[in-house]
Amino acid sequence: MSLSTQIMEEIKTAMRAKDTIALEALRAIKSEILLAQTATGSKEEITAEEEIKLLQKLVKTRKDSAKIFTEQNRLDLAEPELAQIAVIEKFLPAQLSEAEVEAVIAKIIAETGATGIAAMGKVMGLAAAQLGGTAEGKTISTIVKKLLT
Repeated sequence: MSLSTQIMEEIKTAMRAKDTIALEALRAIKSEILLAQTATGSKEEITAEEEIKLLQKLVKTRKDSAKIFTEQNRLDLAEPELAQIAVIEKFLPAQLSEAEVEAVIAKIIAETGATGIAAMGKVMGLAAAQLGGTAEGKTISTIVKKLLT
């Protein structure tokens, strides 16, 4: 079942349950999917990788917003953002732990023979391709910097 079909089913369920936070998050996902599909000018389906990137972007923006709201002591605004993150993350693949990500990156560094921070771009590209969707870019970047310095 495609992501857009899953989202439509979840929207119906959220509407029946009168779950406004889930409904808002699901509608945001649906909106982003439609924007991505029509961005090319045609109504073609987007790939699974593009769907994962789209969902990760939505989670990241909500995390950033929640962080800002928390720093400003606006928990009334931060809580709905955090609740929406939980709804969106249901559609993402399981995230790897930092130890698992570090093991994959260490293997990539060993295979490429990368040394020093100058090779960071090369390692990041390979790591992002291999770990796509299972780890945040920020986590990957932090671990790559740690291992290359």
